Amino acid sequence: MEYRQLGGSGFVVPELSLGTGTFGGGNEFFQAWGASDVAEATRLVDICLEAGLTMFDSADIYSHGMAEEILGQAIKGRRDRVIVSTKATFRFSPEPNDVGSSRHHLIRSVEASLKRLGTDYIDLFQLHGFDAVTPVEEVLGTLDDLVRAGKIRYIGCSNFSGWHLMKALAASEKYGLARYVAHQAYYSLIGRDYEWELMPLALDQKVGAVVWSPLGWGRLTGKVRRGQPLPETSRLRNQKVADIGPPVADEYVYKVVDALDEVAKETGKTVPQVALNWLLRRPSVATVVVGARNEEQLRQNLGAVGWKLSPEQIAKLDAASATTMTYPYWHQKGFAERNPFPV
Repeated sequence: MEYRQLGGSGFVVPELSLGTGTFGGGNEFFQAWGASDVAEATRLVDICLEAGLTMFDSADIYSHGMAEEILGQAIKGRRDRVIVSTKATFRFSPEPNDVGSSRHHLIRSVEASLKRLGTDYIDLFQLHGFDAVTPVEEVLGTLDDLVRAGKIRYIGCSNFSGWHLMKALAASEKYGLARYVAHQAYYSLIGRDYEWELMPLALDQKVGAVVWSPLGWGRLTGKVRRGQPLPETSRLRNQKVADIGPPVADEYVYKVVDALDEVAKETGKTVPQVALNWLLRRPSVATVVVGARNEEQLRQNLGAVGWKLSPEQIAKLDAASATTMTYPYWHQKGFAERNPFPV
């Protein structure tokens, strides 16, 4: 397992992280992801640590806190060996102030997450989404206070647009506040919008990408294929879950999977291993968050590291997954001499 610098910080993280959305299965939505209990989660953590994967990503809304509680139990007695990241912003309860990135909600969320995780600090705390209601100065001032109090080591964000992130970074610089070093963003072979604006911004401003749903919401497992029914365990069988995930046309998925099949045969790897390895070759990516319902899936995902796709194989996958950009990106692409693709 290789380690990479997290954005412009001095902190390094493993190239793969384990997402804990599969821990708990506390409601219909998360049951479609998985339902690992403490015993299974502990076994998964054991396997991760053996492989050098030391970073575990959670969120307060994952099974309404159950995922954090289970992760806390699974890492008990070895907190110093792991990197814990978690998130907050989305509504946690019907209470009026139990949502967003206000000072009230962030302090309350961090304190609750610390308690559930059984720790006194969070290595990377991320805003789960942008809060357009709360002033960025209030948000960043609160996060800075939490960093200075030792409750958070580094801060990041998730699902921000380019101007959201740049506005926050400018405010941090202006007021001397803690700075986002990570952006947890959706990025996959069938979801390359991240490359249009967020990737160049990340490279320019030194913000590491923490990639979520690297297999395109379960579509790049190698089990979703043209003319075949969805596998019994696919989260896509649950329409509510499928609708919340990124929209992707079926024929586009099949085209990309065809290319993945070709590269998988050339490398002797599986379709998801190739899809994950492609992401690990992309600029700005610090770590890719993988999920696992069970030990078998985890070991499969771990097989995505320790080797590299060739430039020709990357080019083949790039071509198969290429899409028409929206404006102004298609216009900028026409002037590659002044707007080269990030390397």
